Amino acid sequence: MNKPLALIVEDDGRLATIFAEALRKADYDPEIVSDGRVAQARLREVIPALILLDLHLPHISGNDLLREIRADARFKESIIVLATADAIMAEELRAEADLVLLKPISFNQLRDLAARLHPP
Repeated sequence: MNKPLALIVEDDGRLATIFAEALRKADYDPEIVSDGRVAQARLREVIPALILLDLHLPHISGNDLLREIRADARFKESIIVLATADAIMAEELRAEADLVLLKPISFNQLRDLAARLHPP
């Protein structure tokens, strides 16, 4: 049985690896993208069950990606989780995301939250 795709859009390689392992433990198939433009292109090809989105990314901001995702009906079932250290921006975007996590995010916190969000 295929696991649901979790797209991790995070430019900090160390954090992305930790996030990927936490999501793997929550029974997702994680994929890491470290650049906003690459994420934009990848989202034309796949519809992830969960998108873990950093706001500060190279080339295209997470903020702009979030708006594009929310404007695209293909992603209406996708869970959008913002992962950022920018508390002010997180608060401004809270209504557009399903969940906002402020960094630092613990492995256990992400694993447990993702497991509860896992599609049936």
